[in-house]
Amino acid sequence: MSKRIAIVTGGIGGLGSAMCRRLAAQGCHVIAADLAVRAERITAFVDEMRDLEGRVEFAAVDVSSFESCGKLMAEVEGRHGRIDIVVNAAGITRDASLRKMELAQWLDLMRVNLDSLFNVCRPVVQGMMDRGFGRIVNISSVNGQTGQFGQTNYSAAKSGVHGFTMALARETAAKGVTVNTVSPGYCDTALVQSVPEKIRAGIIAQIPAGRLGSPDDIANAVAFLASDSAAYITGANLPVNGGYFMSF
Repeated sequence: MSKRIAIVTGGIGGLGSAMCRRLAAQGCHVIAADLAVRAERITAFVDEMRDLEGRVEFAAVDVSSFESCGKLMAEVEGRHGRIDIVVNAAGITRDASLRKMELAQWLDLMRVNLDSLFNVCRPVVQGMMDRGFGRIVNISSVNGQTGQFGQTNYSAAKSGVHGFTMALARETAAKGVTVNTVSPGYCDTALVQSVPEKIRAGIIAQIPAGRLGSPDDIANAVAFLASDSAAYITGANLPVNGGYFMSF
């Protein structure tokens, strides 16, 4: 088998970039799929990945659009012959308490964080099943498990991510396609670092591991679930949160 072809949506974000690098190190050819509106960030991403000698490339996509996702998947399959691995990591926040939340804040988040799973997976799942191999890893959040003040939209969407995962896992398991969720806790990203230091210290105090997660912590979990070694794991949620939330 030639190298696996992987697509990572939200691939030029902090966590997404780490996932791309880790999958490339694992031998995959990786397409980092993201919006094409941040030219400076795309240039920086390409520079960051230069040492990987062409194993990571950027492709433009709007995950909230079924047409945009379908076009990307067709282009990738046309160039590489197949898509073996999909990581749905694209996501946004639109925080507000429900009594203050605007309809647009709800709908915009749902289109990116939840509708995107349908938009991305629908064009590729039949091909994976026909070939007898596929790995789909969906990125949820600890806040999809616990809820969070000011995040009814985000928590609902991230909880829905795992519902989608379990249902699709049942549909595809007999055909060699696994579908799993990774639920990150609080990680050392630009978003978390923008939180006031006192609040951030309070968050860390609640994490038994005593630190924020690193992007590599999440990327390693994703890479494992995307590997051949995880063939008998499907419909599962892998929490990567340093013990911040524990459940059976």
